Amino acid sequence: MAATIQGPSAAQIQDRLRLENPWWRSGTIDSYYGEMKHRAFFSPFHQLVHSKVRRAVVLMGPRRVGKSVMLQQVVKQLITVGVPAKKICLVSVDQPVYATSRLDDLFRLCREALKDENPAGFHVLFDEIQYLTDWERDLKVLVDTYPQTRFVASGSAAAALKAKSQESGAGRFTEFFLPPITFHEYLLLTGNNGLIVPTARMWGAVQVSFDDTMDIRALNELFLQYIAYGGYPEAIFDPDIRAAPERFIRTDIIDKVLLRDLPSVYGISDVQELNRFFSTVAFNTGQEFSYRALSQTSGSDVQTIRKYLEYLEAAFLVKRLRRIDMNARHYQREHGFKVYLTNPSLRTAMFGPLQNGDPAFGSLVETAVHAQGLARQQDLYFANWRTGRDHGEVDLVWLDQRQKPARMCEVKWSDRPVNNLGMLKGLLSFAAANKLEWGLVTTKTILDTTILNGFEVRFVPTALFSYHLGLRAVHAAAHTGKPSIAD
Repeated sequence: MAATIQGPSAAQIQDRLRLENPWWRSGTIDSYYGEMKHRAFFSPFHQLVHSKVRRAVVLMGPRRVGKSVMLQQVVKQLITVGVPAKKICLVSVDQPVYATSRLDDLFRLCREALKDENPAGFHVLFDEIQYLTDWERDLKVLVDTYPQTRFVASGSAAAALKAKSQESGAGRFTEFFLPPITFHEYLLLTGNNGLIVPTARMWGAVQVSFDDTMDIRALNELFLQYIAYGGYPEAIFDPDIRAAPERFIRTDIIDKVLLRDLPSVYGISDVQELNRFFSTVAFNTGQEFSYRALSQTSGSDVQTIRKYLEYLEAAFLVKRLRRIDMNARHYQREHGFKVYLTNPSLRTAMFGPLQNGDPAFGSLVETAVHAQGLARQQDLYFANWRTGRDHGEVDLVWLDQRQKPARMCEVKWSDRPVNNLGMLKGLLSFAAANKLEWGLVTTKTILDTTILNGFEVRFVPTALFSYHLGLRAVHAAAHTGKPSIAD
C-alpha cells in the first residue's frame, strides 16, 4: 500500500516563521544585518514601504545586490520609527517549507503564531517571491483584502517580475528597482567619497553645479577596482571573495540564474547550451552582434538565440542596446545590436581580471559606464550608420519622448580625443544631422570644453561621469532632481 504523501504542517511552517522573525522575541534584527552599511537606495525604498499609499511595493533586482539585506534593514527602521516588532513579518518564500503555501496562508499563519487576529497595522515582507506560483494574483488579493496592511515583495528575476507586476498589479503595485552597486555607491561604501568635491562649471553660456574630484588618478584607481569586483556588496568587504570572485559569483549568481530561476518558463530545455551562449556574449561585452552571426557562432537557430537573449535580460545578466541610424531613426529590421553585461564584475568572475591596457579593456570600461545608466532603467541606444563613404558610430544616445536625440556620449578611456578631434568624427556627424548643440566625450583624466564650428564638446573623465550617472539614479529613485554634467 502506497504511503500517504503529506506537506509541512501548520506548526512546522510557524516554527520556520519564528526562526525568520527573531524580532518577535528580541525586538530587533540580527546584528549581522544591523551592522551592514545602507545602500544609497535604502532611504527612498524605506519611504515607499512606510508610506500610507494603499499599494504593495515590489523590490526588483538581480541576485546578490542586497535586496534581502535591505528588507532586514527596513525591519529595523520600521521598529525604530515605532512600528511594533510583532507587527512585522518577513517570509523567505524560496524556503522549501513554504513551497505549497499561498501568500494569504502565510500571512494568516504569521498572525496565528503571534496570537494577533487583527491584520491592521502589519507590515508583511515576502522575499524571493518569484518562487511562489501566481504570486502576483495573490499579492493583489492581499492588497484589496487588507487595506490597513502594508505588503512588500522582492525578487531576483527583474524583467519577469516587472511584466507580471504590470499585467496583474496595475494600480496595486509600486515597483522599485535595485541595481548592482553603482560607482557612486562604491565610493560611499568604501569611505572614499572625500575625493569628490562640490564645484560649478560653465558649459557654454550655462553654469552647471556638479561635483568634481580632488585627485583624478586616485579616483581612476578606485574605478578600476570597481570594474574588477565592485558591483556586489559582499565582494567589496570580503577579501576572500575579492581573491576568488569566480567561486562566489559563478556559484551564487550565474549558475543559479542559468540553471534554476526561469529557464523552463522561457521554454529553454538545454541549459548547458544557454550557459555556453552566455559565456560568448559575456566575453565580448560591449561588442556589436547580429542574430545571424550569433547563430553561426553558437550553432543555434535565430529563434533560439532570441529566446536566450530574452531570458538573459529577464534574469538581468545582460542588456541589449538597439541601433539607430545617423538621423536617430530605428532600423526596420534589427541588423545589429550591442550586448552589455549589467555588471562589469561578472566578466572578471568568469574569465579573470582584464588588465588596463588590454585591447578589450575599452569595452569593459564602456560596460561599466553603461551599468550606471541601467540603474535608472532607461532605454539607451547606440548610433551606427554607413551611407556611401560616410560611416560612423556614437556609443550612447538618449532619446526623448518624441524619440529625438536629447543627449549623446562617446566613451573613451584615453585623453587623446582632446587634442585629436578627428577621433570624434561620428559624434560630430551625428550632432550635425540632428541639430544638437553639444555632446559629451569621456576621457581618462581631462575635464575641458572645446567649441568646434559652434558645437560644444564637453570632455569629462570617465570615472567622474560614472559617479554622476550613479548619483542621478539615486536622486531619480527619490523623485528629486539635481543638475549634473549629463543634463
